[in-house]
Amino acid sequence: MASTTTKNALLLLLLLLLLLFPLLHSSLADVSAAAPSSASAAEVDALMELKVALDPSGRLLPSWARGGDPCGRGDYFEGVSCDARGRVAAVSLQGKGLAGTISPAVAMLPGLTGLYLHYNELAGAIPRQLGDLPMLAELYLGVNNLSGTIPVELGRLPALQVLQLGYNQLSGSIPTQLGQLKKLTVLALQSNQLTGAIPASLGDLPELARLDLSSNRLFGSIPSKLAAIPKLATLDLRNNTLSGSVPSGLKKLNEGFHFDNNSELCGAHFDSLKPCANGDEDDNEEGSKMARKPESTNVKPLQAPQTMNVNRDCDNGGCSRSSSSSTTLSSGAILAGTIIIIGGAAACGISVISWRRRQKQKVGGGGTVESLEGRASSSNASSSLINVEYSSGWDTSSEGSQQGLRLSPEWSPSVRYNMEEVECATQYFAGANLLGRSGFAATYRGAMRDGAAVAVKSIGKSSCKAEEADFLRGLRAITSLRHDNLVALRGFCRSRARGECFLVYEFMANGSLSRYLDVKDGDVVLDWATRVSIIKGIAKGIEYLHSSKANKAALVHQNICADKILMDHLFVPHLSGAGEHKLLADDVVFSTLKDSAAMGYLAPEYTTTGRFTDRSDVYAFGVVVFQVLTGRKAVSSELRLLGGGGGAEYSGKLDDLVDPRLGGRFSRPEAAKLAGIALLCTSESPAQRPAMAAVLQQLGATQ
Repeated sequence: MASTTTKNALLLLLLLLLLLFPLLHSSLADVSAAAPSSASAAEVDALMELKVALDPSGRLLPSWARGGDPCGRGDYFEGVSCDARGRVAAVSLQGKGLAGTISPAVAMLPGLTGLYLHYNELAGAIPRQLGDLPMLAELYLGVNNLSGTIPVELGRLPALQVLQLGYNQLSGSIPTQLGQLKKLTVLALQSNQLTGAIPASLGDLPELARLDLSSNRLFGSIPSKLAAIPKLATLDLRNNTLSGSVPSGLKKLNEGFHFDNNSELCGAHFDSLKPCANGDEDDNEEGSKMARKPESTNVKPLQAPQTMNVNRDCDNGGCSRSSSSSTTLSSGAILAGTIIIIGGAAACGISVISWRRRQKQKVGGGGTVESLEGRASSSNASSSLINVEYSSGWDTSSEGSQQGLRLSPEWSPSVRYNMEEVECATQYFAGANLLGRSGFAATYRGAMRDGAAVAVKSIGKSSCKAEEADFLRGLRAITSLRHDNLVALRGFCRSRARGECFLVYEFMANGSLSRYLDVKDGDVVLDWATRVSIIKGIAKGIEYLHSSKANKAALVHQNICADKILMDHLFVPHLSGAGEHKLLADDVVFSTLKDSAAMGYLAPEYTTTGRFTDRSDVYAFGVVVFQVLTGRKAVSSELRLLGGGGGAEYSGKLDDLVDPRLGGRFSRPEAAKLAGIALLCTSESPAQRPAMAAVLQQLGATQ
């Protein structure tokens, strides 16, 4: 009997071991994968070479030191993360103020899937050796001072999904080899000095969702193959010298297609274009054929271990109990063995979780390890904007609406972002990305996953309208605004956990008008033509706000000032903050008026009526005109000197009024007209001030 019992106990132990073996093996495999060996000496050497090139001062990357392990424990190699095999997988150093160059040694990191060096001051050429990285999925080099041509070798990157090279000084033509990047979802080359024609090979990119070639020197026609890209949602060709017929197939992009400031384009299918002389045919040159299709390299995400259910079945609904000491001993051994095995498996699991948590924390601002493993969702990669429905709670990550407040879908200028996207874009609101701070808000620069440069304004919940219905009505008013001289709202996010809401705007590369007032020696001095352009552009923006249209109500800005006038990379002015007073609590709005009053922007009647009208904006515009003319922030003395309400022409000494830094290089008749307009706009009586439509006529500007 004892022999039988012992035999049964041994069989039971064997069965338990067989059942638990897969779980133990899975845990040990995870530990093996999750605790990679140290990075190879070659990769450490490559990182050190990269450090010397990126940071010639040697001050910005102190954690990059020999003796440290990029893949090990500790605080070495900030911004570097590794994959499960112990290879460097991502380098995330955006917004660090790096002022060096990019070393070709980066090609000695064969496991690299993401290189994030945007928002720095890097110069020099893009190394062609980047084309030797077979797993590279995301390459962010935008908003730097890089020069030279785009290496044709980048067309050899089979896994590349995002290529962001915008806001640099790149020249030459766009390589046709980029048409070989079959996984590419975002190609952003805006604001460079690129020349030549748009390669027709870009039409061979099946996954492309966003193509931004704006603000270059491209010429020739728009290849009709671009209209056949199946997933294309945004095509931005603004500010080039393109000509010829616009392919009618691009009409399907609706508001995702931008082609302004290409005066030689034509097409009967687009209201803003002149008809083509020879009809509206899609006969644009397709260019050369695509080169050989590169082999695809799939980057598979880490697989989570499967959980196993262990079921112990005993015959006849129960297990027999033996009274022999040997059986008791065997049962104890089984129990002890089981505890040891389960404990070991649990320890392995804890080790995996702990290591992965350390890896997530180690990546200083480029997101977690998972977010850097080459993912580029086609749904998020595009900057095409969707209809948004907000729930009644603070978190916009929840689906559905309990109060049914929906933003207008007519052109849908806003997308609902979640906190992960906002945090990743701003590097978790890193201090290096802080653009400015006021009493109720802080603004950070950032880069979305589609490569678009943005400014994220963070507003505390206590500063917002108390009633969400009021807040959403204000948001709907802002999203109805659409004008070339207004800063566009890209999206919105609210976080209950942080107690903040976030407005995501277009980023204006050249900052506010205030930067160009009271300049010191060596600073940028705006020339006369740029000053006139700023005045006319802001006048257009204000007149648009004041006008009532089918899809928008008339709106008074209430806070026009030099700080609110932002310039893009071409110094085209954009008025910011329009409609924001509809989102803010009344006491916050009142507090913002103190600065306006101190700088002289506040119309005199507000002190007696406490109300804003369109003529209040006109007054503030007049002050801005004086600031642009004089190059100074404080212009109250000019207003007192000139009487604050003369005629339409200024008869005083222009040399005493116009910024002396111009050295007399300005149009005297134009300056006299602008000074006269400023005088009218700053009249003491609101009734004597012209409407903005009349101001536009005097300026000779049209919408």
